[in-house]
Order: sequence, then C-alpha cells, then structure tokens
Amino acid sequence: TNPCLPLPVLQATHCQMIKDLRACLLGQSLRVDCHYENKTSNPLTYEFSITKDNRKHVIQSTINVAENIYRNRANVTMYKNLVCLHLQSFTTSDEGVYMCELKATNDYTGNQIKNITVIKDKLEKCAGFSLLIQNTSWLLLLLLSLPLLQAVDFVSL
Repeated sequence: TNPCLPLPVLQATHCQMIKDLRACLLGQSLRVDCHYENKTSNPLTYEFSITKDNRKHVIQSTINVAENIYRNRANVTMYKNLVCLHLQSFTTSDEGVYMCELKATNDYTGNQIKNITVIKDKLEKCAGFSLLIQNTSWLLLLLLSLPLLQAVDFVSL
C-alpha cells in the first residue's frame, strides 16, 4: 500500500518526502542540500548528522542536541522545499555518511531519512545557481538586465 494515499479515516497523511540529498564544496565549507516535497504547512523539524567509525554524530538539529565540535561550525538555512546545512572549515576528518532527517509536526508517515557519502576529494564545487539562492539580489539584477541586454543586441545589429 502507498503510505502517501489519504486514509479512509478523516485524518490525511501528509508525506514529507525527501526527494534529493546533495553535497558540494563552497570555498572551505561543505554544503548539504536536502530537497523535499512539502505536502503540509505544518512546522518542519530537521536533523543533520554524520556517521563515522560506526558512531552517529549530530551536526545540527531541532530534534536532538548537536555535538559541540560541530555546533560552532554548522548552521542550517531553510528555503521553500530545501533545508541546507553549511559546515565551515571542512576537512578530511569531516568525511563520512551524512544523513538528513525531516519530520513534519503531526505527520503520521514518520521521519524521512536520506544518506549521502561525503569524501572531500570527490566533492564538486557548488554550482553557480546555488550561489544565487544565497544572494537573491543577484538573481533580481540578472532578470532586470535581460531586457537591457536584448536592447543592446538589437542596437548593434
């Protein structure tokens, strides 16, 4: 049975589905993007953790207490359908299996979890577009300059 289908009872299931988990390097920082499909307006809780040496270490969380070694270096930003972890001063000692766990309040489908293995040498640099998310004025500038660019092209013909 599909847990995302509404139940015959009057309670609706929401299904907070994690669609994608990606990691990339942004300068000296690690960025982990946890994309999800939001089917509810209920508050969202999250947890980012790392498993290394068969131990789970909480990096940043609204569910559990984060470990000191990570707490001062990590912060999480939330956008529409995206929970984003930034871990500063990322080194090879931070390599391991990163986990994103999401839970919506009063969601009966339980926590959604996705893992990604992060190895520094195999990480790609964060794409240009993702930088725009952090600085929306760039995007605005780009959109505003489009008609200008088209006008310039027209004149040069």
